[in-house]
Amino acid sequence: MHARRGDRDAYRPLQSPWSATAAIDEVVDGLLSLAPFDSLYIADLDAIERRGDHAAQITRLRARHPDLDLWVDAGIATRAQFDAVACRGTVVLGSESLDDAALDALAGTAPRWYDARREPVLSIDFRDGRMLGPERLLAMPRSWPQRLIAMSLRRVGSGAGPDLELAQRLQALAPGARVHLAGGVRGASDLATARAQGYAGALVATCLHDGRLGAAEIAALHRRD
Repeated sequence: MHARRGDRDAYRPLQSPWSATAAIDEVVDGLLSLAPFDSLYIADLDAIERRGDHAAQITRLRARHPDLDLWVDAGIATRAQFDAVACRGTVVLGSESLDDAALDALAGTAPRWYDARREPVLSIDFRDGRMLGPERLLAMPRSWPQRLIAMSLRRVGSGAGPDLELAQRLQALAPGARVHLAGGVRGASDLATARAQGYAGALVATCLHDGRLGAAEIAALHRRD
């Protein structure tokens, strides 16, 4: 699906010059023809909204691309869900799906779900300036994993540019964390800005599928490394 501004009811099947259909296998093959990406973020919207999941497709994708690090947000809220997704890739804990019991596990005041070998990525999800999920998450940055996603849902698919203010806020709360921008990235210039400001990376989709970020631009960014 092509995500736009976090309005999931309005999402439509992806149309991309890199794939003849919106089937995940074809989309991933098309993206890998652009560049040797080493990570892929997957939001399993059915799992997030508690109406099934795409576990079979993700398992198949992992088998086809064993060297690709799959970051999977599947609405994790329990240890059993965490363990199931950890078998397929890197777990993304989305703040909108967390409850107080999950935060206790994250903080270590209840049995932890993970160790250093399978540390998750924490996506701190904002919409219209408000964090989605338990507010006390923002008061416990010392319990956050090392990798964070600054997710600005209203900017997803908007072409409005990344929410650098949100990213700066999270980086200030957790100075040692590796923050990744998500939502609104327009192309190579935004990625260069993110790098210059010390961010670890960014989630990109729309600018890849509409051609603003192509193989030449990606190669140029790598040459600057």
